[in-house]
Amino acid sequence: MAPAGLGVCNAHDHLFLRSPLLPGQELDDAAAAAAELAAFRTACGAAVIQWTPYGMGRGAAELPRLARESGVRIVAATGLHQAVHYPPGVLERLRSDLAAVFVAELTEGIGDTGVRAGMIKVAGGFHGLDRHARYTMAAAAEAQLATGAAIGVHLELGTGALDVLDLLCGELGVAPDRVILGHLNRSPDLLVHRTAAEAGAYLAFDGPSRAHHATDWRLPDALAALADAGFADRILLGGDTTTAGARSVNGGPGMPYLLRRHRDRLELALGEDLVTRFLTANPARAFAADWGRSGAAATA
Repeated sequence: MAPAGLGVCNAHDHLFLRSPLLPGQELDDAAAAAAELAAFRTACGAAVIQWTPYGMGRGAAELPRLARESGVRIVAATGLHQAVHYPPGVLERLRSDLAAVFVAELTEGIGDTGVRAGMIKVAGGFHGLDRHARYTMAAAAEAQLATGAAIGVHLELGTGALDVLDLLCGELGVAPDRVILGHLNRSPDLLVHRTAAEAGAYLAFDGPSRAHHATDWRLPDALAALADAGFADRILLGGDTTTAGARSVNGGPGMPYLLRRHRDRLELALGEDLVTRFLTANPARAFAADWGRSGAAATA
């Protein structure tokens, strides 16, 4: 699809997700995913980028039907999360050529589903990068350079952004505008935000406030500071629904929250035109890729 066709985009969320760290809160119910997409569509949402990577229950086979029935475009991910999210043995089986796995999922499909991934998701650690993070980011960089796909990075509690850019862009040769730094709302360090934007990366502010995160109430100031400094074109917004209890259909904020209270608050502080840009033009550009086999700029 052409990037301009993405529409109002939730730049980071999950329809399906499974982790041993979240027992009993799996996102594995296709009917609940369909209901969540319907609620998002009713709130005028048009696209969702699902950052669920390899081995975490992506539900790839369900995504085409869910997109078709809801009218919401869905972009799937390849990549790997932190090692703690995988049972023993899964990572060992990938050690021989992880980059090849990522490239295959981006260009051929996820398993036998025929669904191609449209981005690469990796993860850093808390204020640093361990051996697993460096290994997965090296593979992600190789796959990015081969395909053009964007790399989305889970920043643990919003930290480690500059370490990630030093590795991916400084050492591994990834263009900064192919890197999307996630969860920056969880660490409202305006200096880090500006430094990352100056480097050319995209900055994702994704997910409503949790008790221990300075998110919603600090977000207007953080985004205003970036916009005033000339970096409004670097900002992305998302929802990051990671547990069944957080879905709107189960009484949580879920995907519609991004386009209801969250958007309303930001428009009061920043203006409608600017927030619309965060939700439309910016993600269309951030997730676009010049896919090698088609030769045309497009999203997944």
